[in-house]
Amino acid sequence: MRFVATDLPGVIVVEPVVHRDARGFFLEAYHAPRFRDNGIALPFVQDNHSYSRRGTLRGLHGQQPKPQGKLVRVIEGEIWDVAVDVRVGSPCFGQHTAAVLSAENFRLIYVPPGVIHGFCVLSEVAQVEYKCTEVYDPKADFAVRWNDPELAVPWPIAEPVLSEKDARAPLLRDVRDRLVPFVS
Repeated sequence: MRFVATDLPGVIVVEPVVHRDARGFFLEAYHAPRFRDNGIALPFVQDNHSYSRRGTLRGLHGQQPKPQGKLVRVIEGEIWDVAVDVRVGSPCFGQHTAAVLSAENFRLIYVPPGVIHGFCVLSEVAQVEYKCTEVYDPKADFAVRWNDPELAVPWPIAEPVLSEKDARAPLLRDVRDRLVPFVS
């Protein structure tokens, strides 16, 4: 496995070793000691799986209290995955990083607690699985508008398919009380 740091502290792209032969392929998507040795040490307590059609945008989502770290991977299709640093006091506050994750490239991305997350679907369909470091709490869940001008995320789709929650999400400036402090 190769662990690639991004411009945002704690956001890491993971490139697993893929063993291919005439039967297909095999890879380790998660290996606790290797992840721990590369800065991803929180335990995972919940696995989620989503299915989405082309043009769907899910996010930008966070949770406070008990913010979730997420380890995201695609098992079918392709997504453009985005992490936005909204940890109060972070030197990268308001900045984002993005990676294309697909069933073809096998990449994963780790999004640490306090960093909001979203993705849009680039293929006809996409199935996304992700591990979380905290159990989902609907009372703690919050969203930030996907096209918030303060964040200026350059989404590769102009008119995404959104949930009602995401379509009505507030701007970052309106959820400042939901943000967590940056811990280096």
